[in-house]
Amino acid sequence: MPPRATAGRSQPLKEIGARLREELDYVLEARHTRLYSLIFRDDTVIRVPAIEDELSTRRLLTMSWLEGRPLLSHKDDSLDDRNRIARAMFRAWWFPFSHYGVIHGDPHLGNYTVFGEESRPMGLNLLDYGCIRTFPVSFVEGVIDLYKGLLANDEPRIVSAFERWGFRGLTTELIEAMTLWARFIYGPLLDDRERTIAEDTRPGEYGRREAFAVHKILKEKGPVTVPREFVFMDRAAIGLGGVFLHLAARQNWYRLFNETIQDFDVETVAARQREAFIAASVPLPV
Repeated sequence: MPPRATAGRSQPLKEIGARLREELDYVLEARHTRLYSLIFRDDTVIRVPAIEDELSTRRLLTMSWLEGRPLLSHKDDSLDDRNRIARAMFRAWWFPFSHYGVIHGDPHLGNYTVFGEESRPMGLNLLDYGCIRTFPVSFVEGVIDLYKGLLANDEPRIVSAFERWGFRGLTTELIEAMTLWARFIYGPLLDDRERTIAEDTRPGEYGRREAFAVHKILKEKGPVTVPREFVFMDRAAIGLGGVFLHLAARQNWYRLFNETIQDFDVETVAARQREAFIAASVPLPV
């Protein structure tokens, strides 16, 4: 890859390396599991397994069993049932991010099962906490501010949000490329109507065309410094969209998202994050 394209690669490579090392840290994974247990302790649609301390070591992690069926076994369910699963998935991802500054960074289909009553899906079992990404509240604010900038077509606010994310070296052309990508990722959340997550797109193709177009511009017009936080936010958002496509769910994603962020306040979220992270012995993000 040409030097101009590789100049911004160091941060993403560091991020991937850090997350891979965390996959082998079972003590940290246990703490992350406890953090999610705290986040969803009173939730009726998200279940988190309990850590079995007496059966766990630094090299073995044992969790309680959660009864459930594979997510894809519900592909032929009624639209109402598939939508119920999709709403639980949406909550499992966006609620922890907007209220605590943390995401489940590996939206692999095998990391979820669906629990139900009388053969109907009622909620989601959230499994595997080896790839958890935590964020400073200022980054969460930047994600929400980017959304609001896109919603209002407010270019200065969009640029400010990109800079708050940590992008550096942005030119007019690079801002246009990043905005193209942002409008794809946020697209369903900007559209106040009931729809699928992406029209006329198969799960395996979700995001490919847009990623190729943006990558081409970044190669030609870069370099740009990509912040570490972007890597798994982007990966998880694409993976989440693929799950919604598998389910062929139809939602008003705009309303779901705005209901989730409506009470966002930097100081409130920072205090909530600090309390929960300390209780679960999870390091606070810096």
